[in-house]
Amino acid sequence: MKHILKKAAALALALSLTGCAWNQEVVSVSPETAGTEQDPLINNTEPITLTVFSVPANWSGKQTGWGAVLLKDMFNVELNIIPDANGTYETRMEKGDLGDIVVWGNTGTEYKQAVDQGKLFDWNEDDLVETYGPDICKYFSLGMEANAALNADGKVYALGNNMANDAREHDLFIYDWGIRWDLYEQLGKPEVKDLDDLLEVLKQMKELCPKADDGKPTYAASLFPDWDGNMIMNAKSFAQCYYGYDEVGLGLLDPYTGDYYDALDKEGPYVEALRFYSRLNQNGLLDPDSMTQTFDQLQAKVRNGTVLWSPQDFSGSLLYNTEQHIADNKLFASLVPEEARTAVWGLSTAGNERPWSIGAKSVYPEKAMQLLNWLFTPEGAMTIQYGIQGLMWDYDSNGSMYFTDLGLKCKNDPSTDLTGVKWTSPDTGKEYTLTGTFNDGMLQFNNTTWAQGASNPDGDGEKFAWQTWTSVQGEPKNEADADWRETTGAEGCQQYLDETDYSFIPMANYAEETRSPELDLKWSQVIQRLKQGSWKAIYAKSDEEFDKIIDQTIQECKGYGYDECVKWSEKQAAAKYQLMLETLSSFPE
Repeated sequence: MKHILKKAAALALALSLTGCAWNQEVVSVSPETAGTEQDPLINNTEPITLTVFSVPANWSGKQTGWGAVLLKDMFNVELNIIPDANGTYETRMEKGDLGDIVVWGNTGTEYKQAVDQGKLFDWNEDDLVETYGPDICKYFSLGMEANAALNADGKVYALGNNMANDAREHDLFIYDWGIRWDLYEQLGKPEVKDLDDLLEVLKQMKELCPKADDGKPTYAASLFPDWDGNMIMNAKSFAQCYYGYDEVGLGLLDPYTGDYYDALDKEGPYVEALRFYSRLNQNGLLDPDSMTQTFDQLQAKVRNGTVLWSPQDFSGSLLYNTEQHIADNKLFASLVPEEARTAVWGLSTAGNERPWSIGAKSVYPEKAMQLLNWLFTPEGAMTIQYGIQGLMWDYDSNGSMYFTDLGLKCKNDPSTDLTGVKWTSPDTGKEYTLTGTFNDGMLQFNNTTWAQGASNPDGDGEKFAWQTWTSVQGEPKNEADADWRETTGAEGCQQYLDETDYSFIPMANYAEETRSPELDLKWSQVIQRLKQGSWKAIYAKSDEEFDKIIDQTIQECKGYGYDECVKWSEKQAAAKYQLMLETLSSFPE
């Protein structure tokens, strides 16, 4: 009502200035019509432009393509996307207007400043979310409670991304243990019980396939330093995918026992991961460029067939399994050692980073909430990922999800040109002719709502992630795939991994304590030396040299304050483990 009055007053003033009389009654919104098709606050006859200030956005300007067509048809809105360029946040805060919809990069300093300075809309004010966000209330009441707990006043100003309404579910496996199955099959599929067995298999695969597609040497593994953090990423990740531990500070946490292993524990998982890569190197199985190449260079090598094994899908199967390799009966497929306990992370009912908010100065908070509500429906989440329902994806008679021919083409190649494609709206019956590429039409918030690993309530229990859909598995891709399916009894990678003895790491509402400036300085010196020593150990020419390098790295790191860093890390690990236990205790029996 107050928003109608505001607009009515402005119109009355404009008419009075032109000498016109205006006696029309202001139409109120009754409780019975609020949020319904009769509600003028969300069923506007004229188009409304919503300003979206999105910190992670890579787009500036109006939403275009199929996304613009869909939103105009469904909500009669147009979006103006404003990314967080240099100074944009500060300027908008100074003006006091962040926009109608705000997408944050995290719930850190900038978000907290906006809350403290009253720049965000309270979702419970005037029953905003209850009236205009019924699906948010239906699925994500826990997410709103979690946000309220973050704010000093206990009010709800945001809802996180990658949401789930069941914390017992886990996300997709990113550690898929991909190996050249066609070569493994030629070797007679020998037993791979532990790392010793894996090393022997990789030796034999190298002998069987010494050259890549371009005629250059193959290697069992190829690494890269781009994503190194507190530790070398590839070694830390290998410790996670083999032992099932979670990274905390300068070490790894066992989510089942609470045991914590600092990075330089000589019997710990990180050093053992370094030792395994060193053994690969000693046998000529590690790409000598691993310490210096970029991730882009690694990707090119995987596509070229240089790499025979990768425990991570993003540096293995997702790159290698091209149409040409499939046609040549080559395949990266999952092979988990019997003793491995692959880590997979639970989903969060509290939401992850990149939360969604509504600006306090929005003239259209009801419209903004209506749009957010739809984005948090199963249909909205699917649209964010895959495009328009009915045109690019849909549900079959059993409720299972599938791609249309056009949708599959867009999924495989997001640059697919949609110019001239016709779409008839099931809501309005209007026919539209699309323009631009599929990528152009993607909703340019650069954010998500439902987690990909969550079960779609509208999708017969299938997850939102297309890799899990029954329709996508189809017939075996080639003879190697047929053999993998027969051997594992699974139709797809995620199903296979789900049936292994994986390590479930429950999502905990955890945030690291801020380190003191003194400790932070020591931390930066320690991790720099730790990573230098880690890479040096990987390239050791013998086990004796490896042990010597680790001892030297320990001594030098201790000189920089390693013990203090570990003590701080142990405190963080204990706190995180306690929160994990609380999450587990909340699960129904």
